[in-house]
Amino acid sequence: MSSGAPDRRSEHRRGAARLAVVGAGPAGLAAAVAAAETGAEVTVVDLGQRPGGQYLRQPTVAGVRPDPHPGRAGDLLRQAGGHPRITFRSGHQVWSAEPAGDDPSETWPSSRRHSSSGGPAGAVTLRLFGPAGPDTLTAPVVVLAPGGYDRVVPFPGWDLPGVVTAGGAQALAKGQGVLVGRRVLVAGTGPFLLVVAAGLASAGAQVAGVVEAAPLHRWSRHPLAVAGQPGKLAEAARHFAALRRHRIPLWRAQAVTEVVEDGAGLRATVRRVDADWRPGEVTRTVPVDAVCVGYGFTPSVELAVALGCATRIDPADGSLVVTVDELGRSSVPGVLVAGEATGVGGAGLAVDEGRLAGLAAAHRLGLLDDAGLGRAAAPVLRRAARQRRFAAAMHRVHRVPDGWTEWLRPDTVVCRCEEVTAGRLRADVTGYGLDDIRALKLVTRVGMGLCQGRVCGRAAACLLAAASGRDQPLEDFAKRQIVMPVPLGAVAEEGPPQ
Repeated sequence: MSSGAPDRRSEHRRGAARLAVVGAGPAGLAAAVAAAETGAEVTVVDLGQRPGGQYLRQPTVAGVRPDPHPGRAGDLLRQAGGHPRITFRSGHQVWSAEPAGDDPSETWPSSRRHSSSGGPAGAVTLRLFGPAGPDTLTAPVVVLAPGGYDRVVPFPGWDLPGVVTAGGAQALAKGQGVLVGRRVLVAGTGPFLLVVAAGLASAGAQVAGVVEAAPLHRWSRHPLAVAGQPGKLAEAARHFAALRRHRIPLWRAQAVTEVVEDGAGLRATVRRVDADWRPGEVTRTVPVDAVCVGYGFTPSVELAVALGCATRIDPADGSLVVTVDELGRSSVPGVLVAGEATGVGGAGLAVDEGRLAGLAAAHRLGLLDDAGLGRAAAPVLRRAARQRRFAAAMHRVHRVPDGWTEWLRPDTVVCRCEEVTAGRLRADVTGYGLDDIRALKLVTRVGMGLCQGRVCGRAAACLLAAASGRDQPLEDFAKRQIVMPVPLGAVAEEGPPQ
């Protein structure tokens, strides 16, 4: 499989049905394979050096043993990597997307074009930045499968060196064989904590404990959702067995509410929390080298928003997600979205949504008729429905209520890029009468730094809503012409959007 420069082994024959897939995780790989099996020529663009995304992350340095990745998701790596109609452009960041022009002579992929004009009607132009510099790619149909990233909940000390996201700790261990610390604490909420703790322990870390804020007895309220996914039960059993094997305690209905420096390491304060995450008594303090925190995931919707796709608030967990139909078709013709960007539901659901989007893309390209699409999609739709029920139950059990705001002190940093504290944010909201995110950004500069609100945006919106008494739309942190950071030279070389 490709690990850097564009692989142009097929050069996407002129006149062939063409599809661009953004993201090489489970959803993107599933979409690519499904479409390629119908005869489509597919280019998969991904920032990673090797396909797989976070869930199927492959080592990027010699000597690190890859995870076995059994099951459907693991099969995708082998199928996509060896498929003659799938080309990978690894190491490429998609930093902008817009509708293309209407010149039918456009070839694809294009190289170093300087305007967005020139492309089949209804097509999409993706602006890329890769090892060779800026580039563009235009296709009549696009599947967006950008995945998501760790959701962050601020607390005193979360900005200290050694406090990392759970996904970041896992990526270092799986991709480079690097541990974030010899003795670590894993904290937050959600099943992903068990995965990370077990993985770090297997890699040689001493995991001091897993701090789960949710009372896990809530799962008993969702017997049908659990019964419909027996594989999830088996997976959970394996993770709990790994905790017992490595003697890792699991502290439930508790949270890390503060981390301070302690000599050369850190000391985490663990408190009991109620159902709304309001802090109670201190149960323990834990000396560690690193604290890995995870509170679920935030869908990556910026590219879809840039293309004008409709969005909504997911009632399951309050995230901003892209509105799609059952086959992943967005409100913009020719733009399909799959995986976490339509709602966080795990790798299995992402695979099914990716396959559905790939089939729908093939249908739009004329490679499947209505009957063929219906036959191919029917069993996948049934399986996806069961997985969505489980995902909804998971979000209800592991919800992130607003009580975490009571953990904050006035000097607690909310926006790390611009060093905006909770005290300043609240004072400016009161002092200037701020009641919307745009005004908050202009006055405090929260969300205006390198991350562009990906890390702090939802937390800032929550604090603003509490202080102003008005719900805040999360779209204001997702609307941006340049959706990911790239060198200024890349923007200058490509020229202004047309």
